[in-house]
Amino acid sequence: MPVRIPLDYYRILGLPIQATVDQLRQAHRDRTAQLPRREYSDVAIESRKHLLDEAHEVLSDLDQRRAYDKGFLAKTYDYDQDLDLNESNAGKANGSPEASPEDDYNPSVEIDDKDFIGALLVLQELGEYEQVVKLSAPYLSNGSIGLKDGRFGDPELILPDVVLTAGLAYLELGREQWQQGQYEKAATSLEVGQDVLLQENLFPNLRGEIQSDLYKLRPYRVLELLQRPSDQVNERRKGLQLLREMLQERGGIDGHSDDRSGLNVEDFLRFVQQLRRYLTTTEQQALFEVEARRPSAVATYLAVYALIAQGFANCQPALIRKAKLMLMQLGRRQDVHLEKSVCSLLLGQTEEANRALELSQEQEPINFIREQSKDSPDLLPGLCLYSERWLQDEVFPHFRDLADRKVALKDYFADEHVQSYLESLSAEVSNANEWVVVHPRRTGTSTAPAQRIAAPDQSTRTSSYQEVGSGATTATLAASTATVLGASVVGLSQDAEPNTIGSESSGSATFGMRATSIQDPQPGDPAGSGFNAVDPATASSRLSASRGRRAAADAETSGGTGEAIAVQVQAAGQASLIRSSSGVCYF
Repeated sequence: MPVRIPLDYYRILGLPIQATVDQLRQAHRDRTAQLPRREYSDVAIESRKHLLDEAHEVLSDLDQRRAYDKGFLAKTYDYDQDLDLNESNAGKANGSPEASPEDDYNPSVEIDDKDFIGALLVLQELGEYEQVVKLSAPYLSNGSIGLKDGRFGDPELILPDVVLTAGLAYLELGREQWQQGQYEKAATSLEVGQDVLLQENLFPNLRGEIQSDLYKLRPYRVLELLQRPSDQVNERRKGLQLLREMLQERGGIDGHSDDRSGLNVEDFLRFVQQLRRYLTTTEQQALFEVEARRPSAVATYLAVYALIAQGFANCQPALIRKAKLMLMQLGRRQDVHLEKSVCSLLLGQTEEANRALELSQEQEPINFIREQSKDSPDLLPGLCLYSERWLQDEVFPHFRDLADRKVALKDYFADEHVQSYLESLSAEVSNANEWVVVHPRRTGTSTAPAQRIAAPDQSTRTSSYQEVGSGATTATLAASTATVLGASVVGLSQDAEPNTIGSESSGSATFGMRATSIQDPQPGDPAGSGFNAVDPATASSRLSASRGRRAAADAETSGGTGEAIAVQVQAAGQASLIRSSSGVCYF
């Protein structure tokens, strides 16, 4: 039973219609010598050669070529004429032209069933991947019944040949779509090709090649899916799931395991930084809080950003308090006092905010804050200005749902829910930090050293990790903030920028406000991108032991004074905060 294939003799040889006899001869010789992949059977190779020989035979004979060209040109001319007519009558149905039977006009050749696999091979070599898929799909979608009945040749030989050709067509089609930026379409093509091969359990090497492309394609798919509109819930959910799979395989954002995407640690950090702008505050909080439990200092810092952004934008200071507690878990060797100061300000803890600023080593923003607070007894005016600009320029732009939101501290502090929470927080912290009075023994009574505890010095009482009340009512803070800010924020000159908040540079990606040096890069980590997470339990043990030794020393110094003794114990788990040595990388 003859089969019509969308080919012509010129295309089979890869020549234009103006080709000379010598060119025909050379093309036939070259095409015959170029054998397909070694997995093909001799039957497929012979079928392909038969088509090449037939095309060369017809076009090499002057009379046969003249007759062939007449029919070839007639079809092409008639198709062009009808195409012009259809275009002139466009718009008859919903503004679109009626579909025309293109197959009746496209050049084609009629072949025997035995040459079907040869025709598929020729189409594959010409890059007609969609045609290969179209022609082979009917015989592969019904359990390969059409190929197993012997119509096209020995099923044990023809079936693997057709499956191989279809699998290769899907692979190349997926790669073309990948190059065109159609990442989900590319993934679909690759997955269908893989299913075709799995259905017959053939060609594991080709399946591995397709799977490798799917792994490398995954980051592109994540970005494409997360850029979809918010109402495309399923697509966005699929993108998040793919991202979680990558994170799991890598061992976290700063993990060193191989997810087979081809991205090293530094590349993956850039990728995460790039996709953040397509995630909402809720999505980032849910994602990075889970990742922070690995533990991961990078994920902890990203979770802090999400909590601060969501807490401020939705007037939920409880989230900001949570962010502050997470900051306290970040490394003792890294300076996060400026971030803690902003959190303390938003929680109405102005005294602690000022103390945190005094501990910060970030000179550029601190100088700006001091410059803006010249006529004030504290640094509150400058901190308010800095916080508002930081939220507007460096926090909100990294969240899909906040990119167009305007920041106003006075509106935040004027919110009734915020005022109520800050007032209750002040009372709660005061009670939690209340001094516990321990009455000393009578004079002359011996006391074991372990029981003689001196009152801690002032530096211990005012630890930068201690939460204290603001010393002023929330209403006063709101009024003060409104006075400080007013309309002056808009009028700030560019040269008074508090901090460039990291420089566009360096090819390294970080997620903090500023750039600091990296502590103890991991072996094998790219230069300038090392990430080292310190076990929180270990750091907490070191911190508690240090404070225990200090309390014991104070006890030895002041035992038996007869004065009231105040004891306050505070221990926090610590983890090393990592940042890139070369600054923040924006995308």
